[in-house]
Amino acid sequence: RSSCQASGGGTVQAGGSLTLSCAASGFSLENLVMSWFRQAPGKAREGVSCISSNGNVTYYSDSVKGRFTVSRDNVKNTVSLQIDNLKPEDTAVYYCATDYLVTEDGGYLYIGDDHAGKGRWGRGTQVTVSS
Repeated sequence: RSSCQASGGGTVQAGGSLTLSCAASGFSLENLVMSWFRQAPGKAREGVSCISSNGNVTYYSDSVKGRFTVSRDNVKNTVSLQIDNLKPEDTAVYYCATDYLVTEDGGYLYIGDDHAGKGRWGRGTQVTVSS
């Protein structure tokens, strides 16, 4: 079963940094748009960032722009999210997935072609930011 597993979360103080990693399992992400999402307790899922298949084009939601940097390594079949200047409002479970465009307002649009229209997801990683 193919999936994307996020890792690298933890508890950090405000202003700190983390690097999250997303490992694709059971498929190659080489030709896919890859995306990051987060979901805080009691809140809807929010699109955070996406990156084109070759890594040349990236998008970020306004809430993270300038602090988050997405990158990918198609040889290692991974995607990374560098998070700097963490804020308490960044506290959430972070997920990666395939085939979503992320918009500036945190929305997202599925652009893949699987019949379920959902892309590939997996286990998220918890990021907790203390003030």
